[in-house]
Amino acid sequence: MKICLILTIILFSTFYAPAQTVKKTPANALSAAKLTPAYSEILLRKTERESELEEFSLDYTEEFPKVKEIKFELGLLNREMEKILAVNQSDSGKLTLALGKLLVRKIELETDLWNLRRQYNDEHPEVKRARRKVEVFEKAIKEILP
Repeated sequence: MKICLILTIILFSTFYAPAQTVKKTPANALSAAKLTPAYSEILLRKTERESELEEFSLDYTEEFPKVKEIKFELGLLNREMEKILAVNQSDSGKLTLALGKLLVRKIELETDLWNLRRQYNDEHPEVKRARRKVEVFEKAIKEILP
């Protein structure tokens, strides 16, 4: 009986009390954005790519094409993370896992486009096709976050 009472108090203090004492400040808004599924999805991809970069950096220089590609993608990932952190707290419900997956896929397509542009001019059919794919994802993302 005593254990049940202790567990109840712990559960109450863990889940209920913090909710009453947390003030809505800009710092809390940033923390809230970091707890969203969309942010987590991008963070996962960023971590995977940073890990790959570490691996390549052991054997290759900064000029190695794959190193350049990963650094380009990391820049895009950082940009999207900053955009998520800038979303109003009232819109944080839109930061779903599906949105995170859309953002990650768009970044992958932007990286593919970047690679193609390094090989071909903007009028090349492959570049045009890749650019259209990016635009499709951008349009879908704008439906969720205008």
